[in-house]
Amino acid sequence: MPKRLSTLLTALLLFAAFFAGMAAVQFATRDMPDNDGYYHIKLAYLMRTEGLKPPFPYLPLSILSADKFYDHHFLFHVALIPFTFGDLRAGAKWAAVLFSSLAFLAVWVLLVRQKVPLAWLWALGLLGVSEAFLYRMSITRAQSLSLGLLALAMLWLLEGRTWRLAILAFFYVWAYDAFPLMLVLGGLHLLAVALIERRFEFRPLLFIVGGIVAGVLINPYFPANITFSIQHMLPKLTDATSVSVGNEWYPYDTGQLLNNSLPALIAFAGGILALGLSGRKMDLRTAFGLLTALLFGLMLFEARRFVEYFPAFALIFAAFAWSPLLADLWPTPASTADSAPWAFPAFSLRTYLPVVLLMLALTAGMVRTLPAAQKSIRSSKPYYLYAGASNWLKQNTPAGARVFQTDWDDFPRLFYYNTHNTYLIGLDPTYMQLYDSKLYDDWVKITQGDVPNPSGEILSTFGARYIHTDLKHGNFLRAAAKDPGLREVYRDDQAVIFEVSTP
Repeated sequence: MPKRLSTLLTALLLFAAFFAGMAAVQFATRDMPDNDGYYHIKLAYLMRTEGLKPPFPYLPLSILSADKFYDHHFLFHVALIPFTFGDLRAGAKWAAVLFSSLAFLAVWVLLVRQKVPLAWLWALGLLGVSEAFLYRMSITRAQSLSLGLLALAMLWLLEGRTWRLAILAFFYVWAYDAFPLMLVLGGLHLLAVALIERRFEFRPLLFIVGGIVAGVLINPYFPANITFSIQHMLPKLTDATSVSVGNEWYPYDTGQLLNNSLPALIAFAGGILALGLSGRKMDLRTAFGLLTALLFGLMLFEARRFVEYFPAFALIFAAFAWSPLLADLWPTPASTADSAPWAFPAFSLRTYLPVVLLMLALTAGMVRTLPAAQKSIRSSKPYYLYAGASNWLKQNTPAGARVFQTDWDDFPRLFYYNTHNTYLIGLDPTYMQLYDSKLYDDWVKITQGDVPNPSGEILSTFGARYIHTDLKHGNFLRAAAKDPGLREVYRDDQAVIFEVSTP
């Protein structure tokens, strides 16, 4: 079989395996993991129905107010548009399956282009490297797209494809505000070249910088994108705990990490072991892979959200580190002019034993990880959460009426079901805190039940006549029950809605 055709067939088979594995995780439940996917798919729907830059009046008391709004996932939302025909929830889930599968395929492209023996087998290991990683890849957010872009960036850094790096950096800026990671990747490549080849190679990093600068300046949201990026990223880099942000910005404890990412840690340790066994000088790609895995490992110890990167790059590092040893036993696609990606050498115990051990290790990882990821995703909150309360608000309040929420992370679901109203706080609590720190502090006090008779302040300070709260905010509910200015107008087993009855 011609090499090009066999490579294409391998890619299709791998993509099918990735797609089947991620679909098995995703559709272990009808619910969507995490809250933010509800926001992303609904905004993509608005982009399809109202234009690529739809009005965004929904968070007026934040740095995402209508006049400052910046869609920092613009291209990701564009990519979601084909999934907004029909049931948005189902579309969001299929989008997550597709995007994660493409990201995994990008890792395989990196490995096969770097002539890693058994690249297809290493790539399949992504389905078994970490339960938390598969869970994060199952969320309808831009992290899977980001992983794929970083895998391509690593490939083109190793190949010296500078113009491709510039173009990739440009589109990364438009796709996701994690684009500084590509800059960091360029810096690590510079360091790896300096350590291994004793020279400084600045060109790739300069092209990445040029692409990022172009993406920032030539942007549909310029100059709001610059202001927002500084405001959004700085608190996370300096003091992420100054405001109670989402759990993803806090680290796992050791037990959690060992439980949800043990195969990834083993892969990283195995790569270190391979360096010692090879008895050869470390090559550039292995040094680059080691530095990248170390960086994302350190980031993971700071914030659990980086579990979306460390397991994949730990596996890439392990594949690079073991390549010299496996290359002595197993042919690579470049060993002959027409060899296939799945070429098999003549049988011998010496040749096949290491490969069988690798297959057993990766299979054990998948057997351990896939069911665990399914179990995690089954614990997602029900997709109909707040549907009843949102429907009541839509039918019984004036268009654009502001809703005071007692939880900032309720916004994505409220927005998903109801764009008739506007809301107080959402997506990230720092967005209100940065807009007006006193306003944020007052909101916290009210939601914790520390303000008696809060109706007057809710109306006069926040401009809201309607309050949405879940049933877990006991202190607030007790304060509301004693407030003659609040009238309960809706209640179900998920939420309560109050109306301010004072003039």
